[in-house]
Amino acid sequence: MKENNKNSKRSKGILGRYGLIVSILMLFSVMIIFSAGKIMFSSEGRKWREVGEEETVIRDRVILPKRGNIYTYDDKLLASTEPLYSIYMDFWADGMEKDTLTKYVGDLAIALSEKFPDRTASQYKNIIMNGWSLREKEEKQIRENKSKGIDERVPLRSRYVKILRNDVNYIDLKEIRTFPFWNQRSNRSGLIAEERNARKKPFGNLANRTVGSIYKDIEKGGASGLELKYDSLLRGVPGVKYRQKIQGKWMDVVEEPAKEGWDIVTTLDAEIQDIAERALNSKLVETEAESGTAIIMEVETGEIKGIVNLDRMSNGNYAEGNPNAFSYMNEPGSTFKTVTTMIALDDGVVTPTDSFYVGTGLFQYNKRWVRDHYWRRGQDRGYLTVTEGMELSSNIVMSKMVLKGYEDKPEKFVDGIDRIGLRKQLTWDVPLKGIEGTSSIRYPNDKTNYWSKTTLPWMSFGYETQIPPIYILMFYNAIANNGKMIKPFIAKQFVEGGKVVKEFQAEVVNSKICKESTLEEIQKMLVGVIENGTAKVVASDYFSIAGKTGTAQIASGGGYSDYYVSFAGYFPAEDPMYTIFVGLRKPKGVPSGGGMAGMVFKNIAEQTYLRKVRLTVEECKVDSTMQKVPVIKNGNWKNNKTVLSKLKLPVGDNIDDSEWVKIKLDSIKYQPEALALNSSIIPDVRGMGARDAVYLLEKSGLRVNLNGSGKVVSQSFNPGQRLVKGTTITVTLR
Repeated sequence: MKENNKNSKRSKGILGRYGLIVSILMLFSVMIIFSAGKIMFSSEGRKWREVGEEETVIRDRVILPKRGNIYTYDDKLLASTEPLYSIYMDFWADGMEKDTLTKYVGDLAIALSEKFPDRTASQYKNIIMNGWSLREKEEKQIRENKSKGIDERVPLRSRYVKILRNDVNYIDLKEIRTFPFWNQRSNRSGLIAEERNARKKPFGNLANRTVGSIYKDIEKGGASGLELKYDSLLRGVPGVKYRQKIQGKWMDVVEEPAKEGWDIVTTLDAEIQDIAERALNSKLVETEAESGTAIIMEVETGEIKGIVNLDRMSNGNYAEGNPNAFSYMNEPGSTFKTVTTMIALDDGVVTPTDSFYVGTGLFQYNKRWVRDHYWRRGQDRGYLTVTEGMELSSNIVMSKMVLKGYEDKPEKFVDGIDRIGLRKQLTWDVPLKGIEGTSSIRYPNDKTNYWSKTTLPWMSFGYETQIPPIYILMFYNAIANNGKMIKPFIAKQFVEGGKVVKEFQAEVVNSKICKESTLEEIQKMLVGVIENGTAKVVASDYFSIAGKTGTAQIASGGGYSDYYVSFAGYFPAEDPMYTIFVGLRKPKGVPSGGGMAGMVFKNIAEQTYLRKVRLTVEECKVDSTMQKVPVIKNGNWKNNKTVLSKLKLPVGDNIDDSEWVKIKLDSIKYQPEALALNSSIIPDVRGMGARDAVYLLEKSGLRVNLNGSGKVVSQSFNPGQRLVKGTTITVTLR
């Protein structure tokens, strides 16, 4: 019994002690839960969480989206986004130690100065050690605040110290991470590579004005061209991230990912664009013009394949400047005569064979003189038909024609312009201001734009109106496109994530600009301008061309000074593929729509045709009469001799002492003939290729302007003429 009582007391004692322990544990649990609740819900808890996050989390950092790319029609990159990296150091990195930094900073500074020589090794060393000194000052301030009980956060500027002036690409970043001290983990080296997007143009300045530019700060987006017009699509949507310290290492944590911008596929053809830029630039240099424009449009689709806007810069060179193809608001001159003739034919005012007296090229109307381009010669041309008036670009024929039909009702003439579609207000793929990109053609009853008695006849030959080049191009393309006027365009597709979101086709401005009979007559007249009229020089050996020259004085200070010369047309005339407009502002020399703008047209057309036209199998059959041996061009004898030797072709008398030769082929062998050269006379480069001709002429001190391709068939200064250094010589190749 006693034993049982003893055991019972022992059990009660154990239970009592156990209960005490449980009670104590429960009390501690309640206290922990209370403290946790206090930390979670009280202001003091929020304070400590903020302190913890300040030390381990950097919030709300923007993730810049990748800007969309801009492509040519066949997916060649015109503008793309490349990641670049800003290089910083975090001197509060957990694993960074002063002794290790001091040991390796010299080697690191040397490596940086060799890779990025914009600073010396000692300068890099100072930047890095100053960063460490800044951390020590911050540490000292934190200790002082703590000892004084000051509850004030010390800004840690040494956490983000920029080391390199310029951003680096990914290849450079990989190399940087192998440098002394920076070849450790980032929590020890403190290396931070802050990624951002930069805009690159693989084709350089090709179509630079049309593609456009972005602001230096890419976050601001597009500044001009397609980059500005479609900025909202290209820029994408920014994301959000924060940097958090995890196991002593700072890591990016993405809260909301960025959405990449859409890609834009354009209608542009890099090859045609390059041809157009070279051709226009060459003529601008030759004529020392102020600016120039060239636009190439595919007839059936309305796709712009090339567009060039060149302005003369302060250094005398030419570069993409204003969007003159859309914004140059000038009186078009004689390219407008086609509009006048179309309206008069369509309204039955005249027929192609009707004639008007032009005499010596002077016609007075309402005390003002209308002059034809030949009026100073005093030549009496008698009567010219409407067709001849178009071919010879007669202002008098145009004036008398519109006065015959519309003198008492000028609004009917302007209604004819409306009927064609040239007064429609259109929008374009490039950003413009005010009236830019629209035609400004007055109406007789418009009280805000005075209509005088001479407005009608002067309008007939391209004055009293303002029409940008893009409208003139659109009009001539309608003639080439069987009367269907379509709006030229550049943006072809919007692409998101590799999938086409939206695709564009040309907007139909007018399904039929005139009667079928009128169109046929106009087409014949435009061919006649090339064959019989003011643009004979534009005729090509490869295909037929239809077009019209334009020469207009430029309004300035209430009068007129300088000239704007232009040419608009299409090729091949019988089956049109492309329409081209070329305009030159303020060229020096005798202004000529055919000899200046027309030659640029011809150069672009021929090079485009030779590169783009594909012959059928039947057209490629061997001609039994064709010469079976190659034609060797005149030029450098050493190079030609090598070619002849490699091909094992027979050569006549050797003339090793001559550097430049002419080569003739007789029935047996190639006969080289020494080319006589004299530093004071123009050399003979006929029969040479472009490279040899340019080398020899420039070596002689001449400036060279090339037209065409193949071998030289003519040069603007005859061989043997006295040579004046600095003179520009035009060389034509076929």
